[in-house]
Amino acid sequence: MSEPTQGKITFKGGTLVSASGQKRVDLMVEGDRVAAVGDLEISGEVVDVSGLFLLPGMVDTHVHLMDPGATEREDFPTGTRAAAARGVTTIVEHTHARPVRTVEDLKEKRSYLVGRSNVDYALASHVWPESIGHIAGLSEAGISFFKIFTCDTHGVPGLDPALMNEALTGVAASGSRALVHNEDQSITAAAERRLRSERRIDPALVSEWRSREAEVVATASTAASVLTSGARVTFAHVSNPLVLDVVDSFRRVGATIAAEACPQYFILEEAELTEQGALRKFTPPARIRHDADRDAMWQAVAQDRFTFFSTDHAPSTLEQKTGDIWEAPFGLPGLDTTLPFLIDSALGGRITMSDVVRLYSTEPARWYRLAKGTLDVGAEADLVVVDPNGSWAVENTDIISKAGWSPYAGRRFSGRVVATYLRGVKVAEDGRPVDHLGGRFVAPRRADSDQ
Repeated sequence: MSEPTQGKITFKGGTLVSASGQKRVDLMVEGDRVAAVGDLEISGEVVDVSGLFLLPGMVDTHVHLMDPGATEREDFPTGTRAAAARGVTTIVEHTHARPVRTVEDLKEKRSYLVGRSNVDYALASHVWPESIGHIAGLSEAGISFFKIFTCDTHGVPGLDPALMNEALTGVAASGSRALVHNEDQSITAAAERRLRSERRIDPALVSEWRSREAEVVATASTAASVLTSGARVTFAHVSNPLVLDVVDSFRRVGATIAAEACPQYFILEEAELTEQGALRKFTPPARIRHDADRDAMWQAVAQDRFTFFSTDHAPSTLEQKTGDIWEAPFGLPGLDTTLPFLIDSALGGRITMSDVVRLYSTEPARWYRLAKGTLDVGAEADLVVVDPNGSWAVENTDIISKAGWSPYAGRRFSGRVVATYLRGVKVAEDGRPVDHLGGRFVAPRRADSDQ
Protein backbone atom coordinates (compact mmCIF):
# COMPACT_ATOMS: atom_id res chain seq x y z
CA MET A 1 0.00 0.00 0.00
CA SER A 2 1.48 3.34 -1.02
CA GLU A 3 1.76 6.12 1.53
CA PRO A 4 -0.01 9.46 0.94
CA THR A 5 2.27 12.19 -0.35
CA GLN A 6 3.52 14.19 2.63
CA GLY A 7 4.97 17.69 2.53
CA LYS A 8 5.52 20.21 5.27
CA ILE A 9 2.92 20.98 7.92
CA THR A 10 3.44 23.73 10.50
CA PHE A 11 1.27 23.52 13.61
CA LYS A 12 1.15 27.14 14.69
CA GLY A 13 0.61 28.57 18.13
CA GLY A 14 -0.20 25.46 20.15
CA THR A 15 0.96 24.29 23.57
CA LEU A 16 3.34 21.38 23.15
CA VAL A 17 3.06 18.90 26.01
CA SER A 18 5.83 16.46 26.90
CA ALA A 19 6.34 14.15 29.84
CA SER A 20 8.42 16.84 31.53
CA GLY A 21 6.36 19.98 30.91
CA GLN A 22 4.62 22.16 28.38
CA LYS A 23 5.42 25.26 26.35
CA ARG A 24 3.79 27.37 23.66
CA VAL A 25 5.68 26.75 20.43
CA ASP A 26 5.24 25.98 16.75
CA LEU A 27 5.94 22.48 15.48
CA MET A 28 6.88 21.61 11.91
CA VAL A 29 6.40 18.19 10.36
CA GLU A 30 8.25 17.31 7.19
CA GLY A 31 7.39 13.96 5.65
CA ASP A 32 6.86 11.54 8.50
CA ARG A 33 9.14 13.26 11.04
CA VAL A 34 9.18 16.23 13.37
CA ALA A 35 11.46 18.69 11.57
CA ALA A 36 11.55 21.67 13.92
CA VAL A 37 10.13 23.01 17.18
CA GLY A 38 10.21 26.65 18.23
CA ASP A 39 9.19 30.07 16.95
CA LEU A 40 9.04 29.08 13.30
CA GLU A 41 8.51 30.88 10.04
CA ILE A 42 5.49 29.72 8.07
CA SER A 43 6.33 26.91 5.69
CA GLY A 44 4.05 24.57 3.75
CA GLU A 45 0.58 23.78 5.05
CA VAL A 46 -0.33 25.66 8.22
CA VAL A 47 -2.62 24.29 10.92
CA ASP A 48 -3.68 26.90 13.46
CA VAL A 49 -3.68 25.21 16.87
CA SER A 50 -3.87 28.36 18.99
CA GLY A 51 -5.42 27.54 22.35
CA LEU A 52 -4.98 23.81 21.76
CA PHE A 53 -2.62 21.18 23.15
CA LEU A 54 -0.22 19.16 20.99
CA LEU A 55 0.57 15.74 22.48
CA PRO A 56 2.64 12.84 21.15
CA GLY A 57 0.42 9.99 19.99
CA MET A 58 -0.64 7.67 22.77
CA VAL A 59 0.95 4.21 23.07
CA ASP A 60 -1.48 1.61 24.39
CA THR A 61 0.42 -1.52 25.32
CA HIS A 62 -2.41 -3.87 26.36
CA VAL A 63 -4.91 -4.37 23.55
CA HIS A 64 -6.91 -7.40 22.35
CA LEU A 65 -8.36 -7.05 18.84
CA MET A 66 -9.36 -10.73 18.39
CA ASP A 67 -7.95 -10.71 14.86
CA PRO A 68 -7.48 -13.29 13.47
CA GLY A 69 -9.92 -15.09 15.72
CA ALA A 70 -13.21 -13.95 17.22
CA THR A 71 -13.59 -10.98 14.88
CA GLU A 72 -17.29 -10.68 15.69
CA ARG A 73 -16.02 -9.12 18.94
CA GLU A 74 -13.35 -6.90 17.36
CA ASP A 75 -11.01 -6.78 14.38
CA PHE A 76 -7.95 -4.75 13.48
CA PRO A 77 -9.58 -2.29 11.05
CA THR A 78 -12.37 -1.41 13.50
CA GLY A 79 -10.36 -1.43 16.71
CA THR A 80 -7.64 0.74 15.23
CA ARG A 81 -10.24 3.18 13.89
CA ALA A 82 -11.34 3.62 17.51
CA ALA A 83 -7.73 4.06 18.58
CA ALA A 84 -7.02 6.71 15.95
CA ALA A 85 -10.19 8.66 16.72
CA ARG A 86 -9.19 8.94 20.39
CA GLY A 87 -5.52 9.80 19.96
CA VAL A 88 -3.85 6.37 20.15
CA THR A 89 -1.29 6.00 17.36
CA THR A 90 0.52 2.84 18.51
CA ILE A 91 -0.81 -0.32 20.14
CA VAL A 92 0.73 -3.54 21.40
CA GLU A 93 -1.78 -6.27 20.59
CA HIS A 94 -2.26 -9.88 21.54
CA THR A 95 -5.32 -12.04 21.08
CA HIS A 96 -6.24 -15.10 23.11
CA ALA A 97 -8.25 -16.78 20.38
CA ARG A 98 -5.32 -17.12 17.95
CA PRO A 99 -2.26 -16.64 20.16
CA VAL A 100 1.26 -16.16 18.87
CA ARG A 101 3.40 -18.90 20.42
CA THR A 102 6.07 -19.59 17.79
CA VAL A 103 8.10 -17.62 15.28
CA GLU A 104 5.98 -19.11 12.51
CA ASP A 105 2.82 -17.83 14.26
CA LEU A 106 4.38 -14.36 14.35
CA LYS A 107 5.28 -14.45 10.66
CA GLU A 108 1.75 -15.51 9.75
CA LYS A 109 0.16 -12.79 11.85
CA ARG A 110 2.43 -10.06 10.50
CA SER A 111 1.60 -11.12 6.95
CA TYR A 112 -2.12 -11.22 7.72
CA LEU A 113 -2.13 -7.73 9.26
CA VAL A 114 -0.57 -5.87 6.33
CA GLY A 115 -3.12 -3.27 5.26
CA ARG A 116 -5.47 -3.95 8.20
CA SER A 117 -4.41 -1.31 10.74
CA ASN A 118 -5.10 2.41 10.96
CA VAL A 119 -2.32 2.90 13.53
CA ASP A 120 1.12 1.43 14.10
CA TYR A 121 1.23 -1.81 16.03
CA ALA A 122 3.59 -4.08 17.92
CA LEU A 123 2.71 -7.66 18.77
CA ALA A 124 2.99 -9.77 21.91
CA SER A 125 3.26 -13.52 22.36
CA HIS A 126 1.50 -15.84 24.78
CA VAL A 127 3.45 -18.33 26.86
CA TRP A 128 1.99 -21.85 27.13
CA PRO A 129 3.84 -24.43 29.26
CA GLU A 130 5.02 -26.16 26.09
CA SER A 131 6.07 -22.93 24.33
CA ILE A 132 8.61 -21.65 26.87
CA GLY A 133 11.40 -22.87 24.59
CA HIS A 134 10.25 -20.43 21.89
CA ILE A 135 10.91 -17.30 23.97
CA ALA A 136 14.43 -16.63 22.65
CA GLY A 137 13.43 -17.03 19.01
CA LEU A 138 10.33 -14.86 19.35
CA SER A 139 12.31 -12.15 21.09
CA GLU A 140 14.83 -12.13 18.25
CA ALA A 141 11.96 -11.99 15.72
CA GLY A 142 10.53 -8.77 17.19
CA ILE A 143 7.96 -9.67 19.83
CA SER A 144 7.38 -6.81 22.28
CA PHE A 145 6.56 -8.88 25.34
CA PHE A 146 5.41 -12.29 26.53
CA LYS A 147 1.96 -12.56 28.11
CA ILE A 148 1.79 -15.00 31.01
CA PHE A 149 -1.18 -16.04 33.14
CA THR A 150 -0.98 -17.44 36.66
CA CYS A 151 -4.44 -18.99 36.37
CA ASP A 152 -6.42 -20.58 33.56
CA THR A 153 -8.21 -17.65 31.86
CA HIS A 154 -9.62 -16.95 28.38
CA GLY A 155 -8.63 -20.46 27.36
CA VAL A 156 -4.99 -19.78 28.18
CA PRO A 157 -3.37 -22.12 30.75
CA GLY A 158 -1.82 -20.56 33.82
CA LEU A 159 1.79 -21.24 34.78
CA ASP A 160 2.55 -22.60 38.23
CA PRO A 161 5.51 -21.12 40.15
CA ALA A 162 8.02 -23.61 38.74
CA LEU A 163 6.99 -22.86 35.16
CA MET A 164 6.89 -19.14 35.94
CA ASN A 165 10.50 -19.30 37.11
CA GLU A 166 11.47 -21.09 33.92
CA ALA A 167 9.58 -18.66 31.68
CA LEU A 168 10.89 -15.50 33.37
CA THR A 169 14.43 -16.85 33.28
CA GLY A 170 13.99 -17.20 29.52
CA VAL A 171 12.55 -13.69 29.25
CA ALA A 172 15.50 -12.26 31.18
CA ALA A 173 18.02 -14.12 29.05
CA SER A 174 16.38 -12.82 25.87
CA GLY A 175 16.42 -9.19 27.05
CA SER A 176 12.68 -9.00 26.46
CA ARG A 177 9.73 -8.14 28.72
CA ALA A 178 6.80 -10.06 30.18
CA LEU A 179 3.26 -8.98 31.05
CA VAL A 180 1.78 -11.12 33.82
CA HIS A 181 -1.88 -11.49 34.75
CA ASN A 182 -1.82 -12.20 38.49
CA GLU A 183 -4.63 -14.28 40.00
CA ASP A 184 -3.82 -17.41 41.97
CA GLN A 185 -5.11 -20.60 40.31
CA SER A 186 -5.76 -22.55 43.51
CA ILE A 187 -7.79 -19.70 45.05
CA THR A 188 -9.88 -18.93 41.97
CA ALA A 189 -10.51 -22.63 41.32
CA ALA A 190 -11.60 -23.27 44.93
CA ALA A 191 -13.88 -20.24 44.84
CA GLU A 192 -15.44 -21.42 41.60
CA ARG A 193 -16.10 -24.89 43.01
CA ARG A 194 -17.79 -23.39 46.06
CA LEU A 195 -19.89 -20.89 44.12
CA ARG A 196 -21.07 -23.51 41.64
CA SER A 197 -21.92 -25.94 44.43
CA GLU A 198 -24.06 -23.19 45.97
CA ARG A 199 -25.74 -22.78 42.56
CA ARG A 200 -24.83 -19.13 42.53
CA ILE A 201 -25.78 -17.34 39.31
CA ASP A 202 -25.96 -13.75 40.58
CA PRO A 203 -23.44 -11.34 39.01
CA ALA A 204 -21.91 -10.44 42.38
CA LEU A 205 -20.21 -13.85 42.37
CA VAL A 206 -17.52 -12.44 40.07
CA SER A 207 -15.97 -10.48 42.95
CA GLU A 208 -15.86 -13.58 45.15
CA TRP A 209 -14.56 -15.81 42.36
CA ARG A 210 -11.78 -13.43 41.28
CA SER A 211 -11.02 -12.13 44.75
CA ARG A 212 -8.55 -9.61 46.13
CA GLU A 213 -6.78 -12.48 47.88
CA ALA A 214 -6.23 -14.30 44.59
CA GLU A 215 -4.61 -11.23 43.05
CA VAL A 216 -2.40 -10.47 46.06
CA VAL A 217 -1.17 -14.06 46.47
CA ALA A 218 -0.30 -14.40 42.79
CA THR A 219 1.38 -10.98 42.80
CA ALA A 220 3.67 -12.01 45.64
CA SER A 221 4.57 -15.30 43.99
CA THR A 222 5.27 -13.72 40.61
CA ALA A 223 7.27 -10.91 42.20
CA ALA A 224 9.54 -13.48 43.82
CA SER A 225 10.17 -15.04 40.40
CA VAL A 226 10.88 -11.59 38.94
CA LEU A 227 13.45 -10.97 41.64
CA THR A 228 15.26 -14.29 41.29
CA SER A 229 15.17 -14.35 37.48
CA GLY A 230 16.20 -10.75 36.89
CA ALA A 231 13.43 -10.33 34.32
CA ARG A 232 11.69 -7.06 33.53
CA VAL A 233 7.99 -7.66 34.07
CA THR A 234 4.79 -5.65 33.92
CA PHE A 235 2.06 -6.60 36.35
CA ALA A 236 -1.13 -6.21 34.36
CA HIS A 237 -4.23 -4.25 35.43
CA VAL A 238 -3.29 -3.67 39.07
CA SER A 239 -6.69 -3.27 40.72
CA ASN A 240 -5.98 -1.90 44.20
CA PRO A 241 -3.27 -0.38 46.42
CA LEU A 242 -2.70 -3.59 48.40
CA VAL A 243 -1.24 -5.13 45.24
CA LEU A 244 1.03 -2.10 44.92
CA ASP A 245 2.21 -2.63 48.51
CA VAL A 246 3.43 -6.07 47.48
CA VAL A 247 5.04 -4.69 44.31
CA ASP A 248 6.79 -1.94 46.25
CA SER A 249 8.23 -4.39 48.76
CA PHE A 250 9.87 -6.38 45.96
CA ARG A 251 11.01 -3.28 44.11
CA ARG A 252 12.90 -2.21 47.23
CA VAL A 253 14.99 -5.39 47.12
CA GLY A 254 15.75 -5.20 43.42
CA ALA A 255 12.83 -6.59 41.40
CA THR A 256 12.18 -4.67 38.16
CA ILE A 257 8.40 -4.44 38.00
CA ALA A 258 6.18 -2.05 36.07
CA ALA A 259 2.68 -1.59 37.49
CA GLU A 260 -0.03 -1.13 34.85
CA ALA A 261 -3.07 1.04 35.61
CA CYS A 262 -6.40 0.85 33.74
CA PRO A 263 -9.29 3.35 33.93
CA GLN A 264 -11.82 0.77 35.08
CA TYR A 265 -10.12 0.52 38.46
CA PHE A 266 -10.44 4.29 38.96
CA ILE A 267 -14.03 4.71 37.78
CA LEU A 268 -16.14 1.58 38.11
CA GLU A 269 -17.40 0.29 41.45
CA GLU A 270 -17.71 -3.26 42.74
CA ALA A 271 -21.43 -2.83 43.45
CA GLU A 272 -22.15 -2.13 39.78
CA LEU A 273 -21.95 -5.88 39.13
CA THR A 274 -25.31 -6.35 40.81
CA GLU A 275 -27.10 -3.95 38.45
CA GLN A 276 -25.02 -4.23 35.29
CA GLY A 277 -24.23 -7.95 35.36
CA ALA A 278 -21.84 -9.15 32.66
CA LEU A 279 -21.34 -5.57 31.44
CA ARG A 280 -19.09 -5.31 34.49
CA LYS A 281 -17.53 -8.75 34.13
CA PHE A 282 -13.79 -8.29 33.75
CA THR A 283 -10.92 -9.66 35.74
CA PRO A 284 -9.60 -8.67 38.15
CA PRO A 285 -13.00 -7.09 38.79
CA ALA A 286 -13.65 -3.55 39.99
CA ARG A 287 -12.51 -3.07 43.58
CA ILE A 288 -13.87 0.37 44.52
CA ARG A 289 -16.34 0.22 47.39
CA HIS A 290 -16.02 3.76 48.76
CA ASP A 291 -14.69 7.13 47.62
CA ALA A 292 -11.66 6.47 49.82
CA ASP A 293 -10.76 3.51 47.58
CA ARG A 294 -10.87 5.74 44.50
CA ASP A 295 -8.80 8.41 46.24
CA ALA A 296 -6.22 5.81 47.24
CA MET A 297 -5.78 4.80 43.60
CA TRP A 298 -5.20 8.40 42.53
CA GLN A 299 -2.80 8.89 45.44
CA ALA A 300 -0.83 5.93 44.12
CA VAL A 301 -0.61 7.66 40.73
CA ALA A 302 0.64 10.85 42.41
CA GLN A 303 3.27 8.82 44.25
CA ASP A 304 4.53 7.26 40.96
CA ARG A 305 3.65 3.78 42.15
CA PHE A 306 1.93 3.11 38.82
CA THR A 307 4.25 3.03 35.81
CA PHE A 308 1.79 3.69 33.00
CA PHE A 309 -1.82 3.37 31.86
CA SER A 310 -3.31 1.06 29.25
CA THR A 311 -6.82 -0.03 28.31
CA ASP A 312 -6.84 -3.82 28.45
CA HIS A 313 -9.26 -3.33 25.54
CA ALA A 314 -11.13 -6.66 25.34
CA PRO A 315 -14.54 -5.92 23.81
CA SER A 316 -17.68 -7.99 23.44
CA THR A 317 -21.01 -6.90 22.00
CA LEU A 318 -24.08 -6.29 24.16
CA GLU A 319 -25.58 -9.51 22.82
CA GLN A 320 -22.49 -11.49 23.80
CA LYS A 321 -22.66 -10.00 27.29
CA THR A 322 -26.18 -11.24 27.97
CA GLY A 323 -27.22 -14.51 29.58
CA ASP A 324 -25.38 -16.72 32.06
CA ILE A 325 -22.85 -14.74 34.13
CA TRP A 326 -20.53 -17.76 34.13
CA GLU A 327 -20.50 -18.05 30.34
CA ALA A 328 -20.43 -14.39 29.33
CA PRO A 329 -16.95 -13.30 28.19
CA PHE A 330 -14.66 -11.29 30.40
CA GLY A 331 -13.53 -7.85 29.31
CA LEU A 332 -14.46 -4.26 28.48
CA PRO A 333 -13.96 -1.95 25.50
CA GLY A 334 -11.51 0.84 26.29
CA LEU A 335 -9.74 2.30 23.25
CA ASP A 336 -12.59 4.76 22.67
CA THR A 337 -12.41 6.24 26.14
CA THR A 338 -9.00 5.99 27.82
CA LEU A 339 -7.35 9.17 26.55
CA PRO A 340 -10.58 11.15 27.08
CA PHE A 341 -10.66 9.84 30.67
CA LEU A 342 -7.05 10.89 31.27
CA ILE A 343 -7.53 14.33 29.70
CA ASP A 344 -10.61 14.84 31.86
CA SER A 345 -8.60 13.78 34.92
CA ALA A 346 -5.92 16.35 34.06
CA LEU A 347 -8.37 19.18 33.44
CA GLY A 348 -10.08 18.25 36.71
CA GLY A 349 -6.83 18.50 38.66
CA ARG A 350 -6.22 14.83 39.47
CA ILE A 351 -3.07 14.80 37.31
CA THR A 352 -1.35 17.17 34.86
CA MET A 353 -1.33 17.11 31.07
CA SER A 354 2.35 16.14 31.29
CA ASP A 355 1.29 13.17 33.42
CA VAL A 356 -1.10 12.14 30.65
CA VAL A 357 1.77 12.11 28.16
CA ARG A 358 4.13 10.34 30.54
CA LEU A 359 1.66 7.68 31.63
CA TYR A 360 0.00 6.91 28.31
CA SER A 361 2.73 7.64 25.76
CA THR A 362 6.33 8.24 26.78
CA GLU A 363 6.70 5.72 29.60
CA PRO A 364 4.99 2.72 27.97
CA ALA A 365 7.05 3.37 24.82
CA ARG A 366 10.25 3.52 26.86
CA TRP A 367 9.48 0.39 28.89
CA TYR A 368 8.71 -1.69 25.81
CA ARG A 369 11.56 -0.10 23.79
CA LEU A 370 9.35 1.36 21.07
CA ALA A 371 10.61 4.40 19.12
CA LYS A 372 7.48 6.34 20.01
CA GLY A 373 6.16 8.62 22.71
CA THR A 374 7.86 11.99 22.06
CA LEU A 375 7.67 14.92 19.67
CA ASP A 376 11.38 15.69 19.75
CA VAL A 377 13.01 16.80 16.53
CA GLY A 378 13.62 13.71 14.42
CA ALA A 379 10.86 11.67 16.07
CA GLU A 380 8.08 10.14 14.02
CA ALA A 381 5.28 12.69 13.68
CA ASP A 382 2.61 10.87 15.67
CA LEU A 383 0.65 13.63 17.34
CA VAL A 384 -2.70 14.44 18.89
CA VAL A 385 -4.45 17.81 18.94
CA VAL A 386 -6.60 18.36 22.04
CA ASP A 387 -9.10 21.14 22.72
CA PRO A 388 -9.15 21.74 26.50
CA ASN A 389 -12.36 23.74 26.18
CA GLY A 390 -14.27 20.99 24.42
CA SER A 391 -16.07 18.08 26.04
CA TRP A 392 -17.59 14.73 25.18
CA ALA A 393 -20.75 13.21 26.61
CA VAL A 394 -20.18 9.50 26.04
CA GLU A 395 -23.02 7.65 24.34
CA ASN A 396 -23.05 4.08 23.11
CA THR A 397 -23.77 5.37 19.61
CA ASP A 398 -20.40 7.18 19.69
CA ILE A 399 -18.42 3.99 20.29
CA ILE A 400 -16.41 2.97 17.23
CA SER A 401 -15.27 -0.39 18.60
CA LYS A 402 -17.34 -3.36 17.47
CA ALA A 403 -18.53 -3.60 21.07
CA GLY A 404 -20.95 -0.76 20.33
CA TRP A 405 -21.19 0.23 24.00
CA SER A 406 -19.12 1.68 26.83
CA PRO A 407 -19.22 1.22 30.60
CA TYR A 408 -18.83 5.01 30.75
CA ALA A 409 -21.93 5.84 28.70
CA GLY A 410 -23.67 8.81 30.27
CA ARG A 411 -20.45 10.36 31.59
CA ARG A 412 -19.14 13.68 30.31
CA PHE A 413 -15.39 14.03 29.82
CA SER A 414 -13.86 17.51 29.72
CA GLY A 415 -11.51 18.16 26.80
CA ARG A 416 -11.75 16.67 23.34
CA VAL A 417 -9.43 15.02 20.83
CA VAL A 418 -9.87 17.08 17.66
CA ALA A 419 -7.26 15.50 15.36
CA THR A 420 -4.79 12.63 15.26
CA TYR A 421 -1.78 12.29 12.94
CA LEU A 422 0.18 9.10 12.29
CA ARG A 423 3.65 9.81 10.90
CA GLY A 424 2.38 13.13 9.53
CA VAL A 425 -0.83 11.74 7.98
CA LYS A 426 -4.16 12.76 9.48
CA VAL A 427 -5.98 9.61 10.62
CA ALA A 428 -8.80 11.23 12.61
CA GLU A 429 -10.58 14.56 12.79
CA ASP A 430 -13.18 15.80 15.29
CA GLY A 431 -13.68 12.35 16.76
CA ARG A 432 -14.13 10.64 13.40
CA PRO A 433 -11.48 8.29 12.01
CA VAL A 434 -10.11 8.77 8.52
CA ASP A 435 -9.62 5.29 7.08
CA HIS A 436 -5.92 5.02 6.36
CA LEU A 437 -4.89 1.39 6.94
CA GLY A 438 -1.25 2.39 6.63
CA GLY A 439 -0.25 1.28 10.10
CA ARG A 440 3.09 -0.49 10.30
CA PHE A 441 4.54 -3.23 12.46
CA VAL A 442 6.87 -1.83 15.14
CA ALA A 443 9.58 -4.01 16.66
CA PRO A 444 11.39 -3.17 19.91
CA ARG A 445 14.70 -1.35 19.58
CA ARG A 446 17.64 -3.67 20.00
CA ALA A 447 19.67 -1.22 22.08
CA ASP A 448 18.33 -1.35 25.62
CA SER A 449 19.45 1.90 27.17
CA ASP A 450 17.49 1.37 30.40
CA GLN A 451 19.31 -1.81 31.38
